[in-house]
Amino acid sequence: MNMIKQTIASENITKAIEAFLKSPPVGTLDTVLETFKDMIAKGESMLPPRVFFEAVEQSSIAISITDINANILYTNTAFERITGYKNEEIIGQNQAIFSNHTTPRIVYETLWGRIKQQKSWSGTLVNRRKDGTRYVADLTIAPVVNAHNKTSYYLGIHRDVTDVHRLEQQVSNQKSLIESVVDSAPIIIALLDRSGKVILDNMEYKKLATDMAGKEPASEFVSALKEIMGEAFNQVWDAGKEFKNKEISFDPGSKGKPRCFQCTGTWINELDFSADSFFNSHRETYLLLSINEITNLKKQQEEVRTNALRALMAEEELTQSVREALTGSVYQIQGPINLISAAMSMLQRRSNGQKNNDNEAVMNALQQAITAGQEAMNTLQSCIPKTIEEPYELVNLNRILREVLSISTKRLLKAGIVIDWQPAPMLPSILGKERRIRSMFKQLVDNAIDSIIDSTNGDGVLKIITRTTDTNLEVIVQDNGKGIPENIRLKIFEPFFTTKQRMSGRAGMGLSMVREVVNEHSGAIEIDSEFTNGCRINVQLPVQPQ
Repeated sequence: MNMIKQTIASENITKAIEAFLKSPPVGTLDTVLETFKDMIAKGESMLPPRVFFEAVEQSSIAISITDINANILYTNTAFERITGYKNEEIIGQNQAIFSNHTTPRIVYETLWGRIKQQKSWSGTLVNRRKDGTRYVADLTIAPVVNAHNKTSYYLGIHRDVTDVHRLEQQVSNQKSLIESVVDSAPIIIALLDRSGKVILDNMEYKKLATDMAGKEPASEFVSALKEIMGEAFNQVWDAGKEFKNKEISFDPGSKGKPRCFQCTGTWINELDFSADSFFNSHRETYLLLSINEITNLKKQQEEVRTNALRALMAEEELTQSVREALTGSVYQIQGPINLISAAMSMLQRRSNGQKNNDNEAVMNALQQAITAGQEAMNTLQSCIPKTIEEPYELVNLNRILREVLSISTKRLLKAGIVIDWQPAPMLPSILGKERRIRSMFKQLVDNAIDSIIDSTNGDGVLKIITRTTDTNLEVIVQDNGKGIPENIRLKIFEPFFTTKQRMSGRAGMGLSMVREVVNEHSGAIEIDSEFTNGCRINVQLPVQPQ
C-alpha cells in the first residue's frame, strides 16, 4: 500500500483527487473523466488527500490507474467487487488479465490508437472475472499527461453493464419478434398517433400503399371512416373508444378491380418515457387499425347479388314496359275521346236546342263512344302496375353503377363496346331510393348502348365517371354514339317521346322516368351541349338532399 501511495503521490495525483472530490463535475462519464484527468494533470489541491482517497475508494464505479504499458498501479474497492480480484492480487498485473479473448481485435487496436494520440476512448468490452465468469464492461480510458506533455498514466473507469445489456437485448429481441409477427400477419396493421401519422405498420400495409399509387392508406381509411360514421367518428376518436368491422371499399376504376376491407380500431395507451414524465406519469394514445381485406368474399356475395338483381331488373323492366304500354294506350285513347267530346259540343251548339232526330241519333252514338272509351281507359288504368313505395336509405353510387354494368355485360360484349370506368376511389353515400336509382342508371346505360349500336362511328366506348363537389355527387354517362340533335334535347325527357324507331313496342318513357327519379332526390340532370362526339349526360345528386 505504501508503494501505491508513493506512486499516486507522484505527478500530484493526490492533489488532483482532492480537488475532484471537493467539487465533483456533473455530466456524462466522458465529461467526468476529462475533468478528473485535467485535475490530475494540474495537481490542484483543495482538500486533505485522505478525503479524496476515501471517496475514490467508496465510489460505486470501478476506477483504476495504470502506467503507459497498462500495468495496474491502483484500483479502488468497486474494482475489486466487480472483477473479484483483491488489491494485492492485481497490483502490478497487466490489464490484459481481464481479457476474455472474445472482444474483436479491431476494438483493441482502436482503443490503443486513440489513447496514444492522447485522446479518450469509450466503448464496451467483454471482461473476465477472477472466477472465470464473463461480464460486459462499459469502459472509458483517458491518458494523463504530465507537465512535459507526455503521457504518464492511463486512467480507467468502468461499470458492469451486463444486466443493462441483457435487458437491452431482451427488448431488442422482443421488438424483433413483435415486428416479425406483425409483418407475417395476413391482415393490414397500422398504428396511428393522435395526429393521424403512421407510427408502425406491417408488410401488408406497405403492399397496400404500393397498390394505392403513393396515397397514404391510413389517411384514406380515416377519411372513409369519417364519411361512414359521421359525427360518431369524432365522438369515438375524442373518447378513445374502439369500433369494429366497418366496411370500406376502394374503387380504382379502369386501373383495377374494386377492393373491399373490414376495419377495426383499438386504442392503445403507452407511458411517456421522457424526463418530464418521470414523476408525473403521462400516457400517449395510439389508434391500432386492423384491416382485413374481404374482396373475395364480397365478390362471391356480389355474384349472388348480381344474379338476383339481374332477375329483379328484368322483372322491373317488364313491369315498366307494361306500365309504359298501358299508359301509352290510355294516352292514345284519350285523344279520340277528346275529339268525340268536341264533336258533340259542336252538334249541340248547331241544334240551338231544337230537336232533330238525326242529330239526336248521332249524339247518342257519340255519347256511347265516349262512355265506351272512358270504360276502356278506366280498365287500362286499373291494369297499370302500381309503383312500389321504397324507403330512403344510404346508397353508394359506385356500387350501384358497377351492378348496372355487370347486369349489362352481355349487351356490352355483344356490341363490342369498351367500358371506360372512372369512379372516385372513396365516394360518400347519399340518402336515396336504391331500386329507383339503379333503374335510372340502367335506363341511361341502355340508351347509351342503343345509341352506340345505331351509330356508324366505329368502335363504341361508354365512359362513366363519378366525382364529388362541395355539396353534390356527379355521375357522367358519356358515349360516342349518334348523339341527340339539338332540336329535340328539350323533348327527350317528355313522356312518350322516343328516338328509338327501330325498337317497336316501346313507348319511350325511360328518360321521363330518369328525370322523375332525379327530381325525387332533389338533383339535376343536363345534356352537355358542348359535347359533339356523341352524348354526355351529367346527373347531380346532393350528398344530403333537402
